[in-house]
Amino acid sequence: MMRALNTAGTGMVAQQFNLDIIANNLANVNTTGFKSQRAEFQDMVYQSLRASGAAAGGAAVSPEPVQVGLGSRFSASAASFAAGAFQNTGNPLDIAIAGDGFFQVEMPDGTTAYTRDGSFKVDANGLIVSSDGYALIPNITIPAGASKPTIAPGGQVTVTLPGQDEPSELGTLELAVFPNPAGLTRVGQNLYRAGGASGTATSTPAGQQGAGTLQQFVVESSNVQIVEEMVRMITTQRAYEINSKAVQTADDMLGILNNLKR
Repeated sequence: MMRALNTAGTGMVAQQFNLDIIANNLANVNTTGFKSQRAEFQDMVYQSLRASGAAAGGAAVSPEPVQVGLGSRFSASAASFAAGAFQNTGNPLDIAIAGDGFFQVEMPDGTTAYTRDGSFKVDANGLIVSSDGYALIPNITIPAGASKPTIAPGGQVTVTLPGQDEPSELGTLELAVFPNPAGLTRVGQNLYRAGGASGTATSTPAGQQGAGTLQQFVVESSNVQIVEEMVRMITTQRAYEINSKAVQTADDMLGILNNLKR
């Protein structure tokens, strides 16, 4: 009977992790470029009481094993990199990626982080930076007095300089693509770090080597689907309740056993 208590307990712990991930998805429903996660689970080790094919008396053998499972465990948080809806902002430095890839930003320690959040700004020196002030890689500086910044689908950045009629190209935005984006590590601030399972980043102009193209004046919304998350939340609550009921039932049965009189 103690086996049932432990098994149901693992189910309750697993559903707690499930709710943690659902709550984080819902909390980030309005976060630019956020990619939702889904909890994945595995069944735990089994106690084998009889092996398949074991002798069952005479010449007969057992056609099936006799096993009792010992619960479930949280195994992974799978990320969905499905595209979010594009939201028009009218800001010329708001950029969305139509397809795969990540913007690259330089962190204060000199390392590179990756993001789908294309809400860029210009700092005091004219450098294009993220909302937290991290410089876009490759660095692109918009000269003082420049107007009509234009970002082509291929990443070419052009502006009109004072006294000139023809646009001047300042540089080309590049995107990072990974063999396994799901292996990236989230570090907050809409940023990812390359992880051991993500593979090495390939920096490429937009629209090349599997990278998506860029769209100006829009940002990518979160891909969280509220209705789906609410359904999952209700399912999680019911699963938690039924596991707690199994704990109570096992405890009641143990109470009956303890109260047996000779």
